[in-house]
This record gives sequence, C-alpha cells and structure tokens, in this order.
Amino acid sequence: MDYGSLIGMMASRLSTLALLFCLGYSPEMTAPAGDKTLWKQVQFAIVRFNDEAPQSWNIYHTEKRGVLLVKLWKRYLLLNIKEQEAYEVDPQTVKPQGDNVEWSTSDLPSDPIETSEWKVRDVGLVERVRFRFGKTGHFLEIQLPLKPDGKPAY
Repeated sequence: MDYGSLIGMMASRLSTLALLFCLGYSPEMTAPAGDKTLWKQVQFAIVRFNDEAPQSWNIYHTEKRGVLLVKLWKRYLLLNIKEQEAYEVDPQTVKPQGDNVEWSTSDLPSDPIETSEWKVRDVGLVERVRFRFGKTGHFLEIQLPLKPDGKPAY
C-alpha cells in the first residue's frame, strides 16, 4: 500500500467518525436491546426520604449524565433529572456486581410514575434534586457531589 492511498483511507475513516459524532452517535446506541449496562456506584452521595436517611439506599450512574438508578430499600427507581421523570424498576431485573449493578434500559417501564414539585439546585459542591411522589406524597431528595468547576464528580 502506498503512502497516498493510506492517507486517503485514513481521511475517509476520519470523516466518517466526524459525521457520526455530529449526528449524536454513541456506542450505547448500537448495543442490542437485551445487553445489560454496568451501573457504577456514586460515591459520597446522600439520599433523604421525607427528610430522613433511609436504612438502605444507593445511587448508580452510567456514562449518560442526569440518568440515575436509585436503590431505596428493596425498590429501584430510574431518575431522568433533565426530563424530571421517575420510573419504578423491577428489582428482579437488577443484578448486583460487587459495588455496582447490571441493568438494561430495555427493562424500563413505558410510563413514568407520577411525581411533582421537582427542584434541581446547585448548592456549592453538591447538586440537590428533590421531588414529591404524586401530588401529596412523600419527598425524595438526593444530593450528588460536584467538582469545583460545577461538573458531576461521578
């Protein structure tokens, strides 16, 4: 292979990658629907249920920011902070992997649970997310660590 054809092939591949990037391509989009995603534990997060710390809880994340899997007692919730939606996740579909869990978004229910009064605030080195279940139900608050530049620390 000569130098000119090698340069042409590399330029072609580079332009294809640039086009895919501009179109919003991500490797997650090509994963088969049944593939499980590894959700990593968020370190130094805080969960409060009706202004009290629950006995058993955890928060997990993937590469997609603003989407969290929250374990609250024996229940799992998927939170989409940007869309202000919460989904109840079947605990049988979540598989523990050490400190992390495996779960596939193909197991997501079609309809979110009813929530209201969403408030998302940056309070220094913490992003505070608070919402109510239903119109007069219980409150859930999570506090997520932020870096000094305001980006998520997870």
